[in-house]
Amino acid sequence: MTVRRIVANIDTQDAAEAKRFYQDVLGLDVLMDQGWIVTYGSGETMQVQVSFMAQGGSDTPVPDLSIEVDDVDGTLQAMKAAGFAIEYGPEDEPWGVRRFYVRDPLGRLVNILSHR
Repeated sequence: MTVRRIVANIDTQDAAEAKRFYQDVLGLDVLMDQGWIVTYGSGETMQVQVSFMAQGGSDTPVPDLSIEVDDVDGTLQAMKAAGFAIEYGPEDEPWGVRRFYVRDPLGRLVNILSHR
């Protein structure tokens, strides 16, 4: 058996609320929209990973999602410009990532990171 994909499913009564954060700021494409479910993604090949955490590192809370980007500082500025509150960072962490935490419009804590 080979795992082909892992999808994060986020409970919301207003899937359109995610558009500004995930599509407009992060640039993800709408891969599927059935009205009751909207799936955002990228044509990029992505690794399949699931993390189990006792804390978020550096004594931070465990984030609901981690999203790796190619330009963490540019993404940080885009999040601020869109009015999303930054809850942690940006920080250069000792394990080799630069990251920040932000809340999406659905209340999920999102870890935005780039490897150094």
